[in-house]
Amino acid sequence: MPIRPLAAAFLLVGTAIAQNTSFPKLSYFRETLAKTQTRVDLREPVKLRDFLVKDTLQLSLKSYLELVMANNTDIQLQLLTLEMPKNAIMRAMSTWDPTATASFSSTRATTPSVSALTGANTSVSLSQPASFNFVETLPTGMQYSVGYSAIKGTTNSSFATLNPSLSSSLNFAFSQPLLRNRGAYVNRLNLMMAKSRFHIAGSTLTSNLIQLVNSAENAYWDVVQARENLRVAQSARKLAEDSLALSQKELELGAISPLDIYNPQQQLANAELGVSQARFALIQVEDALRKQIGADLVPGLRRAPLELTETVETAIDTEPLDAEKYVSRAIGTRPDLKATQQTLDVDDMQIHQAKNEILPNLSFTGSYSSQGVGGPLFQQSTDVLTGAIVSGPPIPGGFGDALSQMFGFGYPIYSFGLNLTLPIRNRAATADMADARVQKRHDALTVRDTQQQIRLSVLQAVNNVEASKDSVKLALVAQGFAAKYLDAENQKFTLGSEPMQFVLQAQTQLSQAESAVVSAQVGLRRNLLNLLTQTGELLDERGIVVQ
Repeated sequence: MPIRPLAAAFLLVGTAIAQNTSFPKLSYFRETLAKTQTRVDLREPVKLRDFLVKDTLQLSLKSYLELVMANNTDIQLQLLTLEMPKNAIMRAMSTWDPTATASFSSTRATTPSVSALTGANTSVSLSQPASFNFVETLPTGMQYSVGYSAIKGTTNSSFATLNPSLSSSLNFAFSQPLLRNRGAYVNRLNLMMAKSRFHIAGSTLTSNLIQLVNSAENAYWDVVQARENLRVAQSARKLAEDSLALSQKELELGAISPLDIYNPQQQLANAELGVSQARFALIQVEDALRKQIGADLVPGLRRAPLELTETVETAIDTEPLDAEKYVSRAIGTRPDLKATQQTLDVDDMQIHQAKNEILPNLSFTGSYSSQGVGGPLFQQSTDVLTGAIVSGPPIPGGFGDALSQMFGFGYPIYSFGLNLTLPIRNRAATADMADARVQKRHDALTVRDTQQQIRLSVLQAVNNVEASKDSVKLALVAQGFAAKYLDAENQKFTLGSEPMQFVLQAQTQLSQAESAVVSAQVGLRRNLLNLLTQTGELLDERGIVVQ
């Protein structure tokens, strides 16, 4: 019975697609701009009709647990607990998500001239800059950026030699941490902690599923026990009816006094009461079982009769259980212990993270850019006679000139530097380090306490199984003696040596002995189930796999 956490019972109709595609694929825009749907539909319980036999739900323990894992609401809620830790892994990876930015603006300015050098009585200019930048952080902590910018400008100034002027610039820059945040390990700490917490959530999920399966199987045995108790009550009623019928015949023949008929009548009334109570107890536990498999959510199956094929009898192993063997298996299997042990790894990473925050922030930076300009060139000269500035015919030029100069790298600008931030006293980081160390000690003690609790619970579970074995054996012996005692009292009554009162007492004792056998047998089943729960092997023994 494999269980897939992603196949939970909660389905989004028209769910918005997650943004799994990167730019510039066309699906990126479809996923990013898709309308978000918030309506949630709940899936109908499944597989129930597969076990309908003549309008009766016929369930073995295996088929019942299959329905529980498919339809139980509590289990579906538990499966959803993995989603947020899984999303946290994606969130931790966002540190290395690159970003691209683009900008464009157009500005036209008209200003009065305040100087002859303006080149016009009224200065009119148009500026249209555009820029494109790409920024990414590498796993080593280095952040680099690549940018391209271009600007087109026009003016009415008579002094302008390039009009319109076109300029472009290609820029590279980086910043590499040398102390704090240096190296792939430190920068991956958040991601590694998110993955560890996901594993912790998985172990916790398994532990919770074990408890839920334990509760579901106990609900199954509740119905079986209630069914057997009803059978015992009906058997007691049949004996009471037979005794009353015999007493009535004796009364008709005058063999007994009319006063002696009240005792068997009372016995039958008590038996009828026991049957009524057992029947209503069975109805109550059957309703609880229907909830476990989701049958209460299907109108046509809410009142469908239940037929459980398992019996209370089980083979009794005469060999005593090896308690230490079961303790060892529990220590290696219990998911709650694995979860607490995994927290120690998270604590180690938090200590490294706190240590990183204490370090000074020293980084090595560098940048390089290449420039280029272009546009129509206006050659200007001064008239020797008049002294006026004369512009000759423009020399054609354009954006290609700017790109040619830029990629010719003839006009470079580059720089290198060191930036240091030295915390004179970092109390917050020191306190974080102290908290991380205390937390690890706390979790280490929690692991030890969990191991001790596991050992104690397994030893108690083994002891309960052994006690249940003896209880079943002794209850069967007591039942045998009660049956012989009733047979003997019937023979004595037939011979007339004893009154009906002793037969009725023997019937009561037999009913009590049969109820004790049922209780002991179901108790053994429950204690075996509890032992599998305490060792953490319940899901494996029941064929349930969490994928």
